[in-house]
Amino acid sequence: MEIVPLPSWPDSAYRLIAVAAGRDAADMVIRGGVWVNVHSRELLPDHDIAIAEGRIAFVGPDARHCIGPNTETIEARGRYMIPGLCDGHMHIESGMLTPAEFARAVIPHGTTSMFTDPHEIANVLGLDGVRMMHDEAMMQPVNIFTQMPSCAPSAPGLETTGYEITPEDVAEAMHWPGIIGLGEMMNFPGVINGDAKMLAEIAATQNAGKVVGGHYASPELGSDFSAYVAGGPADDHEGTCEEDAIARVRQGMRMMMRLGSAWYDVESQVTAVTEKGLDPRSFILCTDDCHSGTLVNEGHMNRVVRHAIACGCDPLVAIQMATINPATHFGLEREIGSITPGRRADVILSSDLTKLPIETVIARGQIVAQDGAIAVDCPHLDWPGSARNTVHLGHRLTSSDFEIAAPIGANRVKANVIGVVENQAPTKALKAELPIIEGLVEGENEVCQIALVERHRATGGVTNAFVSGFGYQGKMAMASTVAHDSHHMIVVGTDRKQMAMAANRLAEVGGGITIFRDGQELALVELPVAGLMSDSPAAEVAAKAENMVAAMQACGCRLNNAYMQHSLLALVVIPELRISDIGLVDVRTFEKIDLLEPLA
Repeated sequence: MEIVPLPSWPDSAYRLIAVAAGRDAADMVIRGGVWVNVHSRELLPDHDIAIAEGRIAFVGPDARHCIGPNTETIEARGRYMIPGLCDGHMHIESGMLTPAEFARAVIPHGTTSMFTDPHEIANVLGLDGVRMMHDEAMMQPVNIFTQMPSCAPSAPGLETTGYEITPEDVAEAMHWPGIIGLGEMMNFPGVINGDAKMLAEIAATQNAGKVVGGHYASPELGSDFSAYVAGGPADDHEGTCEEDAIARVRQGMRMMMRLGSAWYDVESQVTAVTEKGLDPRSFILCTDDCHSGTLVNEGHMNRVVRHAIACGCDPLVAIQMATINPATHFGLEREIGSITPGRRADVILSSDLTKLPIETVIARGQIVAQDGAIAVDCPHLDWPGSARNTVHLGHRLTSSDFEIAAPIGANRVKANVIGVVENQAPTKALKAELPIIEGLVEGENEVCQIALVERHRATGGVTNAFVSGFGYQGKMAMASTVAHDSHHMIVVGTDRKQMAMAANRLAEVGGGITIFRDGQELALVELPVAGLMSDSPAAEVAAKAENMVAAMQACGCRLNNAYMQHSLLALVVIPELRISDIGLVDVRTFEKIDLLEPLA
């Protein structure tokens, strides 16, 4: 189906009024459904919806006066008519897909609006990469709003990115048609300490009348938290418990509760509404990070809404958190988020408000999906060679690049170790006593090696450290060019030779994820666009991602969605311990620390 451009409200107002008054015929009328009204939090049976110019003209018990000889009619037959679902905070790149293929994957799940922060590609390609994401997003048949990335690097001085985002970049992007605000302000210490660059980015956003996204990844809820809120961020998705949620909404922030592929933070925070009775208007549901396997096999925002309901949330409240609440937060209440006159005609038909099967999806007045099948084209940008040739190692790596030399004369050593926490973004700062064999420190038991390989400037740099929690066994290695947020290459393994093989393989294919065991490649997910995304169909990428998960399990890993844990091991803005191109970083103090310590 051809995508029809959406007229603005001023361009369509005359006809909308005429259709509502019965002077003109609607393009489409949905008849006999239960109107899920997210403004009044009501279920209103036996209602019709009249649509013209891609917008809603009339909602009421009888829309026969809006029907003409060329009006398309859809019989709801008592099904629920739900506003199209909105993802309040997400990163398209985490789906391993370009915006077009991401849209193709989530439209059948009822997602018609997304608020996306492409800070992953910003770290690799800078403002040019953001513009490419923005432009392809604008081409889609659903609403993909872009937040201008704020923090590349996320923690200046603690990592080196391919490009840096400047206040001038932010000010320029605020004039682009699809920019809705500033992406998550991850450099919370910078805001707290009055960093001039961070405050300039926030000022450019607020001067444009747009929303500043937050990222406060700290358990401290006293003066530092207050200072961060005073700096301008209007929402936050890094809370993990009820106390976090309550603190944020009390200070005037929107609490974005996430259910991604590996982040399960809804259940622990929604009790602020279901048990403590806080006003749900300040709560928004989001995914943050969902990989392609989750999107294809489990769903997108429909999955999050179902999960919130299963956690005790009233279905109407859960739907508000995924429709009108994010729309209001971003200043788009008159455009999206509800089934009311003047808004974009984004409507889901579903026969069950709790299980939420997505039977028909309408976006901008067109049927875009039916019974799980996409019914519209999702156009692709012509991604240039500069976006496809981004893995530069400097030289072919060997096992010696992954050696960790031991102190002279020692036979054992104490190491600082990154501890993976299942289903959460934070890690633990652990210590382990490790053996020394032939002058090299070796992993033992649960502890294996991790390396960050520089891939933007061909420096040949490799930072080595240790990680615990994956459970890998035998001689294996896993490498990925998805390494939030600087997106160098992360290699985790039990054998240095396998680590070199995995890293070199990704250089050959232009980026992605690979797993080697005993000299053989078990899985490969090619991500040729910036080393982050594929422009292949989502089902194909998801199948390769499933094979990757199976390969991780075959190597002994039993963690839920361990790939997401792998990809965040270099995220130097979330406690406690991370790896970057400068070394091992203690995110509690934002300082580089030594890998090895003397035994007591």
